Amino acid sequence: MTVAGALARPFSPLGRWIMRRLWWVEHAFERSRASDKAVDDTRLRIFFVLVLFAAGFVTLGLGAGKAALFSPYGRGGELLAPMPGARAELTDRNGLIMALDMPRYGLYVEPHEMARRGLVRDALLQALPGLDPAKLDKIMADDKRQFVIGQLTAGQKAVIHDLGLAGVTFEDESGRDYPLDALAAHVIGFSSKDGVGLAGAEKAFDKPMRADRATPIALSIDLRVQGALENELDQAASAYQADDAVGMVVNVRTGEVLGMASYPIYDPNNPTQGDPRNQTNHAAATVYEPGSVMKVFTLAMGIDAGVATPDTMFDVRTPLVLGSQTIHDFDHGDASLSLAHVFTHSSNIGAARLGLLAGAATMDRYFANFGLFKAAPSELVESVHPLLSKMLTSPNIVASMSFGHSISVTPLAIATGMSSILNGGVYRPLTLRRLAPGAAPAAGRRVLQEATSRTMLDLMRLNVTEGTGARADVLGLRVGGKTGTATKLVNGRYQEGKNVANLASFAAIFPTDGALGDDRYLVLIMMDAPKPNSADSGITTGAFTAAPVAGKVINRIAPFLGVRRVVITSDLGPKAAPDIAALGANER
Repeated sequence: MTVAGALARPFSPLGRWIMRRLWWVEHAFERSRASDKAVDDTRLRIFFVLVLFAAGFVTLGLGAGKAALFSPYGRGGELLAPMPGARAELTDRNGLIMALDMPRYGLYVEPHEMARRGLVRDALLQALPGLDPAKLDKIMADDKRQFVIGQLTAGQKAVIHDLGLAGVTFEDESGRDYPLDALAAHVIGFSSKDGVGLAGAEKAFDKPMRADRATPIALSIDLRVQGALENELDQAASAYQADDAVGMVVNVRTGEVLGMASYPIYDPNNPTQGDPRNQTNHAAATVYEPGSVMKVFTLAMGIDAGVATPDTMFDVRTPLVLGSQTIHDFDHGDASLSLAHVFTHSSNIGAARLGLLAGAATMDRYFANFGLFKAAPSELVESVHPLLSKMLTSPNIVASMSFGHSISVTPLAIATGMSSILNGGVYRPLTLRRLAPGAAPAAGRRVLQEATSRTMLDLMRLNVTEGTGARADVLGLRVGGKTGTATKLVNGRYQEGKNVANLASFAAIFPTDGALGDDRYLVLIMMDAPKPNSADSGITTGAFTAAPVAGKVINRIAPFLGVRRVVITSDLGPKAAPDIAALGANER
């Protein structure tokens, strides 16, 4: 074996090849000197060194190019590899960011590296006022490296880093940021420190957000609509000191939820702060006895089943007595009402008589088709089941359910079922996913004839122009709606009187004209236990509390939705003031 071969033996094949070439060059130099050709040998050596440098640069260039083009790092606009808990962004339907990953850092200390532990302790407490001094003292008394606090922002890390504290280090963590603070908090939800969705859309779309963090999840929410809805709902709920409140805006044609608000609010950036009950999304996770908004379902059932027409007359002269139950109206002046005026007067007697005329079997079929007997189908896992009587076939239960008692459902279920009545008669689940432009909505299933849907739109409009929904009217937008005021149960009994706790609600639809296949929008407002105030003579019915909120929301969001105002001469004429004493009182 040659000397060159022996030297190259411990190396890889490439190393051995290089060693042989170097050995050959070295001997070539010796041969050149022996033959008095030192200049040629020097040129040869310089050339070979240049070749080695060029090969090295080419190798480095190829490696850098491979890393840039084929490495998983930096894909999707990332500067670094995604953290284990990384999630895709959440955006509204217009691409505005609602939730995103942001750099977060965990703070660690190594007390054994600190010359003056007390100085480091004081500096950390000053930089991070939220730290527990007792906890930090316990950590600093130990010599082991320990975790102090996580989810520090880049700014907080920079402040501490600039202090130059010995024994203080940081580690990267996955972090989630909600730049809108409390806006749309109940829709967005929040995730854990490990990047697992725990509530709202963060939980509903947890798997796709973790599977493909480079592709944002576009929600159906329109932040302009959401902002107006929350603003008006919060103002009203605060003014009436409501226990809680709900607002929803839905495109009934597509089933898209454009706004969903729940009161009280919370900040998803700090979900553990404040009252944990504020995290409840009352739209999906709380059931209410809805009161007279249920008359929309009752009338749609009766008309579609052929039991009655809007002109059918109902005797409301005397209370309806069913065993120990007595159903009565506030307004005792009418001997009989057409079904249309049963609706605009919100007559409990008339609605109960219609329900009894239709019968338990018909009500069971229609209410089930409207989705009132099950949890509302939704991406939101918070959606809960209704509370139903075990005696659905009882005449008393049929009569009570006709005007919104003896059944407790979520606002989400009401909005889903009512959308099917007002969109041409097709039931489809509401969705928080944005429908792609030009895409058809989910097929759904037919639950009403189109003619019934058209009739209900007309009745909803009539109730705003002539009935209990007058305070929701908005100039030029053809608003329709139905009020509701459900007296709450106290110790198993419905309470009577002016100032008893109730649920005040209003379900609005606009515009009521146009083709059944056009876009139109449902606005649902519900306030739980509004308290009397002087502004409305102490009246807390849905006509005085919830209906005006719906009108204000509609007035603000119509331009965002492209709904054109059409003002006709009759809209500008004087209108009689509603009877404050009677408006919506029958709903009790």
